[in-house]
Amino acid sequence: MKMTSTANVRILDQRSPQERERTFLPGTGKEWLLPFYDAFSRFAGIRALHRRAVTRAGITAGQVVLDVGCGTGNLALAVLDAVPGARVTGLDPDGRALRRAARKAVRRGVPLTLVQGYADRLPGAQASFDHVISSLAMHHVDDDGRTGFARDVARVLRPGGMVTILDFGGPGDGAGHGHGHAHRHGLRRRRTGSPHVSRNVDGSLAELLDAAGLRDARETEHLDHRSGPVTIVQARRA
Repeated sequence: MKMTSTANVRILDQRSPQERERTFLPGTGKEWLLPFYDAFSRFAGIRALHRRAVTRAGITAGQVVLDVGCGTGNLALAVLDAVPGARVTGLDPDGRALRRAARKAVRRGVPLTLVQGYADRLPGAQASFDHVISSLAMHHVDDDGRTGFARDVARVLRPGGMVTILDFGGPGDGAGHGHGHAHRHGLRRRRTGSPHVSRNVDGSLAELLDAAGLRDARETEHLDHRSGPVTIVQARRA
């Protein structure tokens, strides 16, 4: 169902009636912090992480891209900045964040489709995307949701298509993973053993993608960011 449309920017609602009651952890951790999200991100230097994820993904003009957990649209807009000819869709359960993303896209004059929905039920038909990307979102998704996400990535990617996930985590036992939650990136250090970030350590994201049948799933880069260790995980559909 279409919610709103302005020029080449539109928001669609793909939630089922049951999903409208489904809870989620906002990108800011608490709803009232949403107006400060972009300021927090700029302060913490998250834009550089987005640029790195886009470079690592290797997106080219004309390719179709899905940004999962897009929030206020920063990664999706980073793709369009780097690759103006890409066709980008952003997915997030937070309608307020999507409306902010839409306003930013309108101001920039770039085309962007935004979908309100969940990571374990991706929009699009089978083999409809060249790339699935995600930044600092997977640690917000519970175990069942992560399994569903990986399975649906394998469904929506075209043969040879790639998934690129950037998130807190990496090797080790989770020590030092800074995430002053609510994505208060860099404003304070989250205590060791974060239950959200701990799911990402020791290659668990790569294992998740491998179990879904994707090929060459591995951590391709580790970054020592001021908010804490960050990993980039990639895999391909055969």
